[in-house]
Amino acid sequence: MNILDQIIATKHKEIADRKALYPVKLLEQSIHFEAPTLSLKKYLQRPDKSGVIAEIKRKSPSKGMINQYISVERVSIGYMQAGASALSVLTDKAYFGGDNEDLQVAREYNYCPILRKDFTIDEYQITEAKSIGADAILLIAAALPTERLKKLANFAQSLNLEVLLEVHSLEELQNSQGVNAEMIGVNNRDLKTFATDIATSKLLAEHIPDGIVKVAESGISSPVAVNELKKYGYEGFLIGEAFMKHSRPDEACAAFINELNAQKEPVLL
Repeated sequence: MNILDQIIATKHKEIADRKALYPVKLLEQSIHFEAPTLSLKKYLQRPDKSGVIAEIKRKSPSKGMINQYISVERVSIGYMQAGASALSVLTDKAYFGGDNEDLQVAREYNYCPILRKDFTIDEYQITEAKSIGADAILLIAAALPTERLKKLANFAQSLNLEVLLEVHSLEELQNSQGVNAEMIGVNNRDLKTFATDIATSKLLAEHIPDGIVKVAESGISSPVAVNELKKYGYEGFLIGEAFMKHSRPDEACAAFINELNAQKEPVLL
């Protein structure tokens, strides 16, 4: 059993507990449930933005504790002031130290697309994502059969939530054809070894269908890597650890995006 299998097993129990505590009818009464959502896809394609999806992540199975005592309010506001295109908020508690409240705080203080980063395996979680103010959800190809992914993606879109479909390999990408996702994220982390290599994003780029926004995830530690991936058609760059390992993640994000902007090729008139 790899780490993803362990997480999914834990998630099944967690969902059952949450359904008992917070029934769907209660979630649907949230002030966010009827509120309009923002398009993560469109924000990633905006020329005035960086394409960076800045992530709030306290810990991970591969790195352990990264930054336990951050202020979600300060970091999320700082990320957006730094020029990030969107926010990603980990809401898994057992393995990533997150919480739904983290996303709710980010929603309260920011007008931008927010990706709920969790291990979505049930419609209940999608309803929950909408109720806490998310604009998009993550679906992981390695976690579920294709037919299940299709149903969850369609359900998310029925609630006006966009879908970021995450793949780790060409096989996963090919097997998930037909899943209606606005964005495909290529995770550069090997689930068995935890090693990261952006070559994975480069290899899969040409196989991602036209019209779907390409997002590179994991192992992006420098503006040079972002500019390299842009050559392969990537418009979104999910970055967490590179910022979160600093005492002030927002300042690390600002420095990163400033350097990224400085490396932009001048427009010839």
